[in-house]
Amino acid sequence: MPFLKSKIRFVILSSFVLLGFLVQAQHNGFKNEVYIGVNAGMNGSMVYFKPDVPQGYLVGRQGGLVFRYINEKNVGLQAEINYSERGWSEINNSFDKRLNYIEVPFLTHLYFGNNVRFFFNLGPKFSYLISEKTLLNTNPSSTQEQHIQDVQNKFDYGLAAGIGCMFKIKKQVFQLESRGNISANNIFSNNIKDYFDNSHLIHASITIGWLMSLNNK
Repeated sequence: MPFLKSKIRFVILSSFVLLGFLVQAQHNGFKNEVYIGVNAGMNGSMVYFKPDVPQGYLVGRQGGLVFRYINEKNVGLQAEINYSERGWSEINNSFDKRLNYIEVPFLTHLYFGNNVRFFFNLGPKFSYLISEKTLLNTNPSSTQEQHIQDVQNKFDYGLAAGIGCMFKIKKQVFQLESRGNISANNIFSNNIKDYFDNSHLIHASITIGWLMSLNNK
């Protein structure tokens, strides 16, 4: 997927440039908003394999801490530390594998509204595999050797993009977000001796969140 990889790298680079611009931007009389809180929810994940492996989404849990800093009207920054269960589930209930990650997204946060806001998050994410487990293996195949081995690339990076809505009640924020994530690297080696040429994680999540304002905004 050379074209997809180049697009992901372009968006990640653009996100870093935008983050740097926001940090340098003048406040123009805008009173900063600082929030800290938690999020929790579910995700569905699969792996883009080449050669193709017919599969469905593996359902997992995720959640963690959220820090949001807004220093311009309608624009801010958001960082998170999340625990995320990912993996894949092959059709006919033949093979399931779960991968557990610690994930750190760095996001540009765009919003519209005041006490009721609609928002869009976009930016790079970085993850590290902390454990893995085969949940089901009932139909060994030509890819069995690749399946049973441990993930070779524990470090993961890619792009996250999400949309959602939030409600401010005094200093508290309640929100709902749907987010898509795609990895730019392979979980397995793509050396010529390996079965898979590509093995990119893809997952989508829906979370609810609670944040508390740390200032009087």
